[in-house]
Amino acid sequence: MAERRPVADRLPTFPWDRLAPYKRTAAAHPGGIVDLSVGTPVDPVPASLRKALSDASDSPGYPLTWGTPELRASIRGWLSRRHGVDVAEGAVLPTVGSKELVAWLPTLLGLGAGDTVVHPALAYPTYDVGARIAGATPVASDGLTALGPAPAGLVWVNSPSNPTGRVLGVPHLRKVVEWARERGAVVASDECYLDLGWDGAEPVSILHPDVSGGSHDNLLAVHSLSKRSNLAGYRAAFVAGDPALVGELLAVRKHAGMIVPAPVQAAMRAALDDDAHAAEQKERYRARRARLRAALEGAGWRIEHSDAGLYLWASHPRHDAWGAVAHLAERGVLVAPGDFYGAAGAGHVRVAFTATDERVGAAVERLAE
Repeated sequence: MAERRPVADRLPTFPWDRLAPYKRTAAAHPGGIVDLSVGTPVDPVPASLRKALSDASDSPGYPLTWGTPELRASIRGWLSRRHGVDVAEGAVLPTVGSKELVAWLPTLLGLGAGDTVVHPALAYPTYDVGARIAGATPVASDGLTALGPAPAGLVWVNSPSNPTGRVLGVPHLRKVVEWARERGAVVASDECYLDLGWDGAEPVSILHPDVSGGSHDNLLAVHSLSKRSNLAGYRAAFVAGDPALVGELLAVRKHAGMIVPAPVQAAMRAALDDDAHAAEQKERYRARRARLRAALEGAGWRIEHSDAGLYLWASHPRHDAWGAVAHLAERGVLVAPGDFYGAAGAGHVRVAFTATDERVGAAVERLAE
């Protein structure tokens, strides 16, 4: 029998474990820590969504892996209403959060040894981890032409980007789709921040007809309700796109028992049918973003991209990423170093604006000192 490989040989160290000493430094500040390192929601779950969850809590039977017909209709309605995307009835599938789908997508698609998974050079670490779990080869690249004729099983795009907040335009996305289709590759677009454009930025889905040419063949879009509706604790997300690919994912997930609980499905439906609460939450983030950006720039930091999403991509004139992390930790503010997301981020930090108004205010005061 082959010797089992320990997890340390298969996967990188979990990035946030490396932040522990800086977190201790920040926590020792007399005014307490301001944790801007992880983009976790802190505002209440809207009452209507909690009621939908509660009303569906008497759910003794197994839920549908595919989701209820009502939820699928709500997903399709939201995509059409908010983003100009029309998908077939059988082309949507709820998932147990978006990170789960990102991590397991190469495996669910049947990729493995000898296959390549391409992801952005600056990227959410789970794209790389998902490839490794499947036994495929992760390749970080923003220039697809540099890959030459080599086949790729899966190509990830992420717009708006985590960590940079960069928004990819229609021409760029269309080129990615054309490149992948010429090679028979699947394009998966992580669109978890699609609703969160700032200062006139208008992110576009990979499934939009201006990008896809009216066909969703070999295309998948991943969406999450964690940020839009404060449902990170519910693990509420979905994937949509090519009906054949979604059917393939459904078939594997049935076997694996990857099912969104029925009460969560009910809450998802309530969230997707209501745009008002999402607009209110976006305004909270808009105000926090404006305060933090002004404070950082006033303290000499440079902000790049950051056109959408929940982060500011910042650099300090005298520090690299970890030096900047230490600089802020001494002031009781914790941020994420840019090299968590790839070597190209070594000069930047990612600053989340998902903290409460009070904690954002504390950070603003400390940056002015």
